[in-house]
Parts: sequence; structure tokens; C-alpha cells
Amino acid sequence: MSIIAPGTEVPDFALATADAEGFTQEDLKGKTTVFVFYPFAFSPVCTDQLQIYEEALPELAAQGATLYGVSTDATYSQQAFKEKLGVSIEQLSDFEPKGETSRKFGAFFEPAGMTNRALVIVGPDGVVTWSHLAANPGELPGVNLIFDGLEASKA
Repeated sequence: MSIIAPGTEVPDFALATADAEGFTQEDLKGKTTVFVFYPFAFSPVCTDQLQIYEEALPELAAQGATLYGVSTDATYSQQAFKEKLGVSIEQLSDFEPKGETSRKFGAFFEPAGMTNRALVIVGPDGVVTWSHLAANPGELPGVNLIFDGLEASKA
């Protein structure tokens, strides 16, 4: 399966916030959203990735973008991860049914049963404007890719 393509309307999905509230495609309307799919809370590359992205949040917000981390971890693991790192990036759980939303976005790594490392930008109209799938889960997509994706979304 390949990553969801630009120009594709976001599929119906259901994720859970840290407060176990539902988060769906309806929550995307009217804003530019960046989904940061990552394999596991507390893994070394994921830790680096979220800390790097956290440093860029003011610049991303200035461009009107809101970031959400998405993994197949349970909400309590994601919340502990977020607190341990001291990051403010909202976490969304794709725990049960495991990886259902990640599969819909083409961001699930079947061989290991986990979320792959991917970035998906969704415009205010609910349509994907840019996407990137890492070559493997160990590859850290630099924050510059998000800025490139936001720029490409404007074109």
C-alpha cells in the first residue's frame, strides 16, 4: 500500500485523544493539519522526531499548521511519552482497531504491525495537499519536509 496521495479527500477515520475523546475527519475542517505518523512512543527515533518538531511549532503555527502525532500506542502511553518529552504536540491513538486509520492513510507498516513514519498534510477543506512516506520506520523525516509540504500545498 502506498501513502495517501495529494488531491484525495480524507477518508472517514476515528482516532482517540489523550482524554479518550474521539477525533475524526470532522475535526480537520477549517484548518491546515499535519499528521505525523510514528511507530512507537519512547523509541529513540520517535523521541528525536517529536522533540525536533516541537522546536519548530511556532514557525509551523505562523503558517497556520496544527501538528498531531499518530501512533498505534494506547492513549496512556502517548500521554506519558508526551509528558516525558515535555512536548505539546497533541497525540492521537490508532490503537483499536489497531492501525485502522494508519492503513487508510497508507501509513501502516504491515511487516511489523505498527505505524510507519509518514507525514500527511490536510487542507482546511479536508483534502490531502501533500504526503511523505519514509523509506523505512527508522528514517527520521526532517522538519524541513513539513515546511516543503506546506509550501507545495500553497502552489
